[in-house]
Amino acid sequence: MTRQEFRELAHNGLWKQNPGLAQLLGLCPLLAISTNMVNAVSLGLATILVMALSNLAVACLRNLIPYEIRIPVFILIIAALVTVVDLAFNAYFHSLYLVLGIFIPLIVTNCIVLARVEAYAAKNPALTSTVDAVMMGAGLLGVLAVLGALRELAAGGTLLAGIEMLLPGASALHLFGDAYPGFLLAALPPGAFFTLGCLIAAYNAINQRRAARRLHPPSNSPLPAADGRAGASAPLTS
Repeated sequence: MTRQEFRELAHNGLWKQNPGLAQLLGLCPLLAISTNMVNAVSLGLATILVMALSNLAVACLRNLIPYEIRIPVFILIIAALVTVVDLAFNAYFHSLYLVLGIFIPLIVTNCIVLARVEAYAAKNPALTSTVDAVMMGAGLLGVLAVLGALRELAAGGTLLAGIEMLLPGASALHLFGDAYPGFLLAALPPGAFFTLGCLIAAYNAINQRRAARRLHPPSNSPLPAADGRAGASAPLTS
């Protein structure tokens, strides 16, 4: 895999084809578990792990899987890996496991996991498939982290509430003080939809501004000349 291929995969996963902002896949866990930043990031990391291992496994076995039954086989592979992650959370992060609940097993039905396995891993080598999965998962993780942080901050004035479930001895950050009354709507499902809508609007606005700049560059930028040299003056004619 070349550096250019890596950059294209990173750009597609983190921005151009971001699962949460562009493709709008996996919205159920995206909205339901993003009540605070710790829960959102934990589920995002679990999703990245499942996506990376699933893409790697399918890319290695793609020539052995019959085309007619590929979807059931893909789901079985994903389900086996999700079971491993679920048991690992139960063993090593039991308190967080109880909080995330059914949303770890529901990674099996997450559209983005099966979509990347079918659209990319089944047609590409193992290394590029794994990088694609990590970048797509990182894009989803970024949206989860921002969404969880905004909702937690608006609802309770804190960040990283529940961090002690991952790092014993750590504590949450109280940014607005104990007197902050909180904004209940941010912690409810309507607040999740509203916050995600604002993020999607900002994402689209940035893309539109970039497209406008490419179509209409600033007037003070040097214009390319006929011979390809920027800023070169045109030849004089008599």
